[in-house]
Amino acid sequence: MNRPDPFMADTARLRRALACASPQPSSDFDLVPSLRASLPKGRKLRAAAVLVAVQPGPHGAQILLTRRAPGMRHHPGQVAFPGGKVDAGDATPLAAALRESHEEIGLPPDTVEVLGAMPSHETVTGFEVVPFIGLIPAGFAPVPEAGEVDEVFAVPLRFLMDPANHARQARMWQGVNRPYLTMPYGPHYIWGATARMLQALSVAWARAQ
Repeated sequence: MNRPDPFMADTARLRRALACASPQPSSDFDLVPSLRASLPKGRKLRAAAVLVAVQPGPHGAQILLTRRAPGMRHHPGQVAFPGGKVDAGDATPLAAALRESHEEIGLPPDTVEVLGAMPSHETVTGFEVVPFIGLIPAGFAPVPEAGEVDEVFAVPLRFLMDPANHARQARMWQGVNRPYLTMPYGPHYIWGATARMLQALSVAWARAQ
């Protein structure tokens, strides 16, 4: 009896998840809407894009994540998807995500099969981030960009999609006890905007059963 390949099953479900994802953007302020009152009037978000790079793993699909270098201006030391702000030379947000992925982890853009995009996410640092879901080759070996990326690691997709692995914590920030989402995985602390975008994907994943 033929058994379905776990990676193929995972990617088929990802495609269904993208088709039934909520069209509503997410935000770092979702858990504490009152923080919006402290934002400057006329605040403009800067465009950014990231790649949710999905690769065959030992037991199905896995997602590549990076740990940003501690000297970075934005989100130093945090776990993030490869990606960054949309530059003037980028034709589209997708072009920016692919360019940044090439620069940060050495991923050739022409090896990515883009499945689609999730709704954008607003960060507390003033970015509007579009996450693109893309399949990458099993044999791809990341090459972290020195000075920008400290580490590249893989996390099983099903671990990230399981709400049992999502936790809410809180810390004081600007005088407010601010809750935030976390997804601890071994020594890696996935939190903030990255965790929030993964949670949005997990909601769509649950609908796609």
